[in-house]
Amino acid sequence: MSKTVTPRGAYPHTKRVGDFIFVSGTSSRRPDNSIAGVEIIDAMGTKKLDAKVQTREVLQNIDKNLAKEGASLADVVDVTSFLVNMNDFADYNKAYAEFFNPENGPTRTTVAVHQLPHPDLVVEIKVVAYKKQE
Repeated sequence: MSKTVTPRGAYPHTKRVGDFIFVSGTSSRRPDNSIAGVEIIDAMGTKKLDAKVQTREVLQNIDKNLAKEGASLADVVDVTSFLVNMNDFADYNKAYAEFFNPENGPTRTTVAVHQLPHPDLVVEIKVVAYKKQE
């Protein structure tokens, strides 16, 4: 199994309650603490923050956390997404659609927030999954 990210506070990535699995807000931060979807575009250090790349990485991170509970993204029943800028909604939505479909995917709420815990983060997602315990 690939390495996962360590939580940045006093909380677990996942919490199982019966057959429900709650996944804490997850970002595109990697195990080495770099952030996916951040590109330096000039000598001045100007950054391009890519919501599509970050969304993909967030959902892959969530999938890794769910795997520890014997579940996957296929078991997700509810998604709450936080975007720093609603102008990123189209790119976020395109990446999201690579993982879920409207026919049988989870319910979803997307809200704009003032900021996330790191200035390079533009997307954070938390989910609830349902997977019967064996």
